[in-house]
Amino acid sequence: MYSFSVPVHLVEHPIVQDALLSLRDVATRPSHFRRLTHRLSLFVVMEATRKLPMALARVETPLEQAQGEALDVEVVVVPVLRAGLGMVDAALELLPHARVGHIGLQRDEATAVASRYYAKLPARLEGGTALIVDPMLATGGSAIAAIALVQKMGTKDIRLLSIVAAPEGIAAVEFAHPSVPIYTAGIDRELNAQKFILPGLGDFGDRLYGTT
Repeated sequence: MYSFSVPVHLVEHPIVQDALLSLRDVATRPSHFRRLTHRLSLFVVMEATRKLPMALARVETPLEQAQGEALDVEVVVVPVLRAGLGMVDAALELLPHARVGHIGLQRDEATAVASRYYAKLPARLEGGTALIVDPMLATGGSAIAAIALVQKMGTKDIRLLSIVAAPEGIAAVEFAHPSVPIYTAGIDRELNAQKFILPGLGDFGDRLYGTT
């Protein structure tokens, strides 16, 4: 059905797909919407971090020494404001030592072009892994701008995480940043004339914070 060259990882776990359907439901209230977002984000982050660098390590158990593997990379979670904040807690639950940066991008409703109004990223991002979390990959404008900004900070391992993506957005990211993999719980049909995802789930930020 899809023929993207950029690595697109669709998280098809039954729990993910069940939660996604409830997330789409117009009757889902903000409190439940937030819980579903957290649940979905856990799975997407798990998939996106499946191949993080590891190193051999040893610990002392109550009985003897045990050898295993420990994460061997610094991770930075970068939410695209404001909707991306809904995915941060899940990322930090799995990666409690991760640092967090913030990028504020405002989409012009007439042109669908994203403009930056805020950016605060941790220093010394070289050699680490950046997880950009943006729940709705629609036109791809916000994601492309966020990726470019993180790249300027020296990060080469960048991964884009979303809840729902449109084919147009995936294609735009592929064109601008072909080496950046995308992890998402759903690839929807298309964008409408107003550049909203169909079938989508409405404005993610409004539904997350009850500002509809």
